[in-house]
Amino acid sequence: MKTFKIQSPDKAILEQLVHKVNNKTKPKGSLGMLEEIAIKIGVIQQTLSPKLSKPTIALFAADHGIAEEGVVNPNPQEVTWQMVYNFLSGGAGINVFTKQHNIALKVIDSGVKYDFKNLPGLIDEKIDLGTNNYLYQPAMTKEQSEKCIEKGAEIATRIYSEGSNIIGFGEMGIGNTSSASLLMSKLLGMPIEDCVGMGAGLDSDGVVNKKQVLRAVIEKHSSVSSTEEILQTFGGFEIAMIAGAMLQAAELKMVLLIDGFIITSALLVALKLNPKVIDYCVFAHTSGEPGHQKILDHFEAKPLLNLGLRLGEGTGAAIAFPLVQSAVSFINEMASFDDVNVANK
Repeated sequence: MKTFKIQSPDKAILEQLVHKVNNKTKPKGSLGMLEEIAIKIGVIQQTLSPKLSKPTIALFAADHGIAEEGVVNPNPQEVTWQMVYNFLSGGAGINVFTKQHNIALKVIDSGVKYDFKNLPGLIDEKIDLGTNNYLYQPAMTKEQSEKCIEKGAEIATRIYSEGSNIIGFGEMGIGNTSSASLLMSKLLGMPIEDCVGMGAGLDSDGVVNKKQVLRAVIEKHSSVSSTEEILQTFGGFEIAMIAGAMLQAAELKMVLLIDGFIITSALLVALKLNPKVIDYCVFAHTSGEPGHQKILDHFEAKPLLNLGLRLGEGTGAAIAFPLVQSAVSFINEMASFDDVNVANK
């Protein structure tokens, strides 16, 4: 599997950044998490004057073999490819928010079970027509999972080469909360029952059934232990590709804007492959999926928002982006006590 040369940012500049923030014309700490975000981005970029250029959300779409069973998802699998058309025509939630905040949106076919026939605007990185059904066999082969990591890295490099230094991640794939729950369970050593939620809209009976099905999946593949094997067995093409994109973006010293449950499951994979990726992450929000808070606790993360979002698509990252912009704006544009005639106790 591809390896990544991620360097933890040099903390030598931290003291200067803290001084700059504390010397702004405001009570110390009065801008709360915006101060923390400004300092973090300054450390990532190794500058006292951080900037955000060409913000981009990369939305990866793929299908999951488990969805064909119709036992873990309330919506038919066809919704995946139908939503890809919706993304490209500008009608989805992510389109609204990326347009509102001037964020570029890239839509990638990682493995949708549909032939788009060179659809304009769609980035074709299709690995296969959906993963295998992990009720019966591993979701993907070793070669497929490695190819996903490499393709994700290529996407991140392409976005970086276009001038972007901040990247968010979105996903689309009917059944992918099941994959995320399984990855979470195996990578964090938690009972699958603690990792499962309603996904795209299951009722209480549906959630109970989903837990039973995924428990059977865990038991069938009980011997799987390494991160690579866990990804191959339970992952989705889009999740694996996102993990590769995250790792490459961190190697390129980009700011990673982390969305909800599916995206944090991909980050779990990335973190196991290279723990330094966490140094580049800004967490956008806390999802309405119950497992998401547990992953955030594992990361010791402090998300910017808690709006009960669970749409996916990268919408939480897009909605949180203006707050990240505000953090960078105040550290650059707000006057300091040295600049103006304001007493500083």
